[in-house]
Amino acid sequence: MMANSPADILIELEEAVAACPPERCARILSGIVHLLAGGSARPQELLVNVVDGVLLRLLGRVAPSALVQLSQALAELNVAPQDTLRQLASHEHQDVACPLLLKSQALSAADLAAIAASCGEHHQIAIAARDRIEPAVVEALVKRGGHAVCLALIENPGAQFSDAAYAGLVEKSAADDAITKALALRPGTPDMVVRKLLSAPPGQKAAAKPNGSAVPSAQGAAASPAPAPVAPKRPCSADYASARPEIVALSRVGKLNDSTVNRFVIRGETANLFTALSVLSGAPIEIVEHVMTDDDCEGLVMACRASRLNWATTLAILSNRSGARLSFAERERAQHIFETLLLSTSQWTVRWGEIAANANTSDAGNRGVKMGVNR
Repeated sequence: MMANSPADILIELEEAVAACPPERCARILSGIVHLLAGGSARPQELLVNVVDGVLLRLLGRVAPSALVQLSQALAELNVAPQDTLRQLASHEHQDVACPLLLKSQALSAADLAAIAASCGEHHQIAIAARDRIEPAVVEALVKRGGHAVCLALIENPGAQFSDAAYAGLVEKSAADDAITKALALRPGTPDMVVRKLLSAPPGQKAAAKPNGSAVPSAQGAAASPAPAPVAPKRPCSADYASARPEIVALSRVGKLNDSTVNRFVIRGETANLFTALSVLSGAPIEIVEHVMTDDDCEGLVMACRASRLNWATTLAILSNRSGARLSFAERERAQHIFETLLLSTSQWTVRWGEIAANANTSDAGNRGVKMGVNR
């Protein structure tokens, strides 16, 4: 039977130091939970200091189910016995540790970072799901966590990323396409980070094991060059016909934006990407196809500018448009063009200007070649 008053409970706390049956330990523990949860008018700070040492003695004397109840109760408190809290939060049984790791406001950032660095994936995922995660804790999780932990962090809007955390995720993304996609699409990811994510050589990811570790060459990395990037397959008329209704619908409701276009790029949805550029810029699909395959990137930069896309999205398209990667000098030139172009000039050029004329000439030439072959 539970003690009825704080005085009765405190008397039993003294006796708990000596050996006692597990049933009695569980009863005392239940009384302490009742006391801390508001069964007394005494200041909580005083009570937690009194019971902390006794709780530590009791932890090893009761069944795990009792510890789960204690953990759940302590998770709701803003003031809690610190030594007990840390021991429960790092407990090997996830049912004991996770309620505290997920909710407790009494655990400090230093406590959480230490647990993230020393405990397993279940503990790390619980921390990664907290409503608010400070930068030092995020750094510890990125450093020690695996695929699932990193994705949970990226998908948590309450996680605060430092430069070091971004650097760690960019490094992990080299062997993990899912992390690349999630981080590139996460609201608030800096343009520089997106640029690094999308400019990484595809061969670097292709050479990764399923568990995310790179596979070294038997003769070393220098023995054989990385495979050349493969240009995306050009969509056919049926692909465009299938993509257009959805793209037009997204445009009408204002959702055909940088985030959506970026998603098309990362997922390799070429028909959606080409159709989106056509709808946003007002240029025919033939012109979009022309600038996407032209060796000179200027036309594509103009098409992206005419589509009102930002530079990060433009860079993503440039970096995934063909079999050749942009050099540093080409990226610098493309950014200069993008930043100095007027919107009106870009729109006129891709709709009716030199780019449109070149695309029409090229298209007519291709038709002539085809006719000659057919003859």
